[in-house]
Amino acid sequence: MGRKKKVKSDKINLEEILQNENYKIGNFRRNERGFGFVNIGEEEIFISPKLTKSALDGDNVLIKIFEDKDFENMDKQKREGMVVKIIKHENDTLVGTYKKSRNFGFVIPDNKSVSEDIYIPKKKSAGARNNQKVVVRIDKYADENNKAEGTIVEIIGGIDEAGVDMLSLIKEYRLPNEFPQNVIDEAIAIPQILDESNIQKRVDLRNEEIFTIDGEDAKDLDDAVNVKKNDDGTYTLGVHIADVSYYVKSGSKLDKEAIKRGTSIYMMDRVIPMLPKELSNGICSLNENQDRFTISVIMKIDEKGKVVDSDVFKSVIKTTRRMNYNDVNDIFKYTDVQNNVNELDENELERVAKVARKYEPFIEHFARMRELKNILKARRDRNGSLNLDIPESKIILNENGIAVDVKRYDYLESNEVIEQFMLTANETVAEKFYWLQSPFIYRVHEVPDIDKVNELNKFLFNLGYKIRGVKKDDEDSIHPKAFAQVLDEVKGKPEEKVVSNLILRTLKVAKYESENRGHFGIASKCYCHFTSPIRRYPDLFIHRVISSYLKHDYNINDELRKKYEIEAIKYAESSSEREKDAQKV
Repeated sequence: MGRKKKVKSDKINLEEILQNENYKIGNFRRNERGFGFVNIGEEEIFISPKLTKSALDGDNVLIKIFEDKDFENMDKQKREGMVVKIIKHENDTLVGTYKKSRNFGFVIPDNKSVSEDIYIPKKKSAGARNNQKVVVRIDKYADENNKAEGTIVEIIGGIDEAGVDMLSLIKEYRLPNEFPQNVIDEAIAIPQILDESNIQKRVDLRNEEIFTIDGEDAKDLDDAVNVKKNDDGTYTLGVHIADVSYYVKSGSKLDKEAIKRGTSIYMMDRVIPMLPKELSNGICSLNENQDRFTISVIMKIDEKGKVVDSDVFKSVIKTTRRMNYNDVNDIFKYTDVQNNVNELDENELERVAKVARKYEPFIEHFARMRELKNILKARRDRNGSLNLDIPESKIILNENGIAVDVKRYDYLESNEVIEQFMLTANETVAEKFYWLQSPFIYRVHEVPDIDKVNELNKFLFNLGYKIRGVKKDDEDSIHPKAFAQVLDEVKGKPEEKVVSNLILRTLKVAKYESENRGHFGIASKCYCHFTSPIRRYPDLFIHRVISSYLKHDYNINDELRKKYEIEAIKYAESSSEREKDAQKV
């Protein structure tokens, strides 16, 4: 399903025509309103609805770029062009709703960028009933004179049946819903106990007080933390991440499947994991009171939140307690009451006191975590990290999988603890390996376009705000702190949501790259994703690089370096694409 379909060659000689700089090849991205864009490196070419040659979203096309700009395009910053030839169709299948008539039928695609229905001859309907969700294979693509024609190859179910909407999304985006048997077999073959000989090669932290803090329903626990306070007033933060690369070897069936998936996908009623449950919920999950292999980052942090010293090494831990965000937050509430910082009603006080009694031996440890979180957050705020407080929602399903309610996702102070610790670990690892000039995958969020910032300021002016310090045509004058100041000014005001959304639309999309370009959103010069190797492939790749450097005492040979350099480019690109797919659902 979803294989790329090459279009038969016509009289156009691509090699010859591409000698002309006005002809380019790229992937067509279609808008719901019919127009589209073709990305040719750093530039996007606008294609008006009449000049798309019926290209579908994702198709590889040959375009001709017009020499002047006097066309329909509203955005005069973009050059315009036309599709000359569709070289390769991205997909030969679509998901949609079947509409039946007496002698034929048609499928209305779920993908709104496909504007026309697919004609289905009666003999190719596979017995589908009216208003069923189906997968249709396109046999004949649309052209200037004819509609597309197809065959129904799978019936998903009725549009009102529980779970059909999720299955439709899985089919539409060709998500890998099940693991191949050979991948499962490889996962099952991995022992669920640690190799004693390897324990001796690691720093043994099993006697340390270490906690996981996650959502109550989480099963893939890949990060654990602990905090100590030193005599000189500094803190020592330990972030311990599941050593997934120890089990998922480069080139293995598990690794190839993880590359293909790129990320775990979290949907309303299910998770499509990057790794089989034998790993993600088993030997790689930092389950309570279980010996687990980890890669630890130990950071010494001063009273201003600066990391003044750090170390990265292979370790073995045994998690002291499996904590959840609600319980840790209740401990904070109880502590506030004890310190006369806050008051609670009788019922609430009784509830949080019960939680505090349950974890009484560790209350002091959580207090240290809270102290350090506040220090780290204050430093990040001073640097201009953006806090786009756009509320997330979660959909509540009943036992039959039917949506019955929508609730706001509670972001608690305990969530902030883990967020600040993970951000700090990710920055520390990224900076360390950047200065080593190691092959790496960075999480990149580039400075927004100066033209978009100027447009944003026009909108903000009408609301009484401004992104300050921006100089015309000077991208270097754009600083995250100026954005953060506006977000701080609108906090709690009626226009907060509007301004936050305007700023979000102005910012570029974060992505993975093999070169460090900084992270504008968190005001960081160097950032990576290191802390979730169970559910993100870039993290797993980074772990593999780190493991090689540790094994070879930070002196890997040229052959291995070259291998990682090539892989970093390839996996950064593929992981960014998989992330886009995951965000669509």
